[in-house]
Amino acid sequence: MNSIWSESCRFKEREPLSEPIKTEIAVIGAGITGLLTAFALQNAGHHVVVLEARRIASGQTRNTTAKITSQHGVVYRRLITTLGCERARQYAQANEAALQAYRDLIAGEKINCSFEGRNAYVYGDDIEELLSEAEAAASLGLPASFVRETSLPFQTAGAVCFANQAQFHPLQFLAHLARHLTVYENTPVLRVEKDLIQTEKSQVRAEHIVFACHYPFINYPGMFFTRMHQERSYVLALENAAQVNGMWIGATEHEFSFRNYGNYLLLGGGGHRCGENSAGGKYDLLRQMAKEWFPSSHEIACWSAQDCVTADSVPYIGRYAKSRPNWYVATGFQKWGMTSAMVSAMLLRDLICERGSPYADVFSPKRFDTGTLSDIAAESGQAVKGLAKEFFQIPSENASDLKNGHGGVVFLRSKKVGIYKDEAGRTHSVDTRCPHMGCQVEWNPDECSWDCPCHGSRFDSQGNLISGPAQENLSRG
Repeated sequence: MNSIWSESCRFKEREPLSEPIKTEIAVIGAGITGLLTAFALQNAGHHVVVLEARRIASGQTRNTTAKITSQHGVVYRRLITTLGCERARQYAQANEAALQAYRDLIAGEKINCSFEGRNAYVYGDDIEELLSEAEAAASLGLPASFVRETSLPFQTAGAVCFANQAQFHPLQFLAHLARHLTVYENTPVLRVEKDLIQTEKSQVRAEHIVFACHYPFINYPGMFFTRMHQERSYVLALENAAQVNGMWIGATEHEFSFRNYGNYLLLGGGGHRCGENSAGGKYDLLRQMAKEWFPSSHEIACWSAQDCVTADSVPYIGRYAKSRPNWYVATGFQKWGMTSAMVSAMLLRDLICERGSPYADVFSPKRFDTGTLSDIAAESGQAVKGLAKEFFQIPSENASDLKNGHGGVVFLRSKKVGIYKDEAGRTHSVDTRCPHMGCQVEWNPDECSWDCPCHGSRFDSQGNLISGPAQENLSRG
């Protein structure tokens, strides 16, 4: 299930790292965050290499809906309450600065990536909530206003409009950046110790190390696994559907998103915490809504995305931990990876260049306050639940109960295993323990994958690693 971005853009393959090297800065991850950060640092006069476990943009970047916007749902009223006006303003200004940085970079480099100015909207049925959000966002200097009329195929109370936002083709954009950068593909990082990066076949010594790999895989220090989780969402690309005249997202988590790309409409929704989709049906839900709202449309592609969600809804961008002053991290982008990637590139460039950043405080990974204690406790509780299921849950199914094309956690020869029964009836068994921290993985029928409900690692039906923080495949059952 490839996105329309993947189907319409290919990258020239790069060689893996095969011998030890030294560099000033090493960036781990060749998605949009890693390449933007490397590009910014290289333009500032630094020597940078990028290490990628698979291929350029083979992770979450290729699955985005590619909205570049400071409109991040109904968030600004809450940020003012939880962070205070000053830090909420920092967050708003950083995202608007990122939007302008995209405009400047794309114009300056003459990048052909379908970059288009669009208004961004968050729609809903609670008019008071929408009015309050528009007022809060405008008070921070954002181009926000309330509008009553929408171009959506159903009735709403209105929407909060952010004027002059943008959308683009993310892989065409990255293809241009990548041409200017030293990237080693198929070079998974196994360990990082102080200034030494151990890869599968070699090693890198670097004065500064940037973790731009979606979810940090080094547990200590940092302990990011206690402060965020991962969520999945699903997308259909529809032909012969409507032009919705902007980028739209619902005010509640169970609503849908819309944006056009040329003659296509991207319809998104069906979100859930990673590892909590045993019933499936997310693509079916989108197809049902597409049939209802756009009866003449037909599907040309479907895919899914994964997002890191922090305890306070603000990304972690900055120094990895006090004990590692030359490590840096960018993670927890919620559903706003395109804008947050540019914020990360600007902020990390300024930190490494010792320029100082006006946005450092609000995004600092070191931040902690009592207001997030309950959210952190909830994350810890989820991990405990996942561990407990591994040790104490008794599977309700037997391998013989599984239909062809389905999977599940079962007892087989008096042992708990994960079984996938392919369309030919052959069974493939895996150990149910996620190699990251031992939580029990769960079957995701929509994507034929094993997903970890604790920290969001994913594996294909055979147990091969799809995405981290795990760095190894599931053991065979």
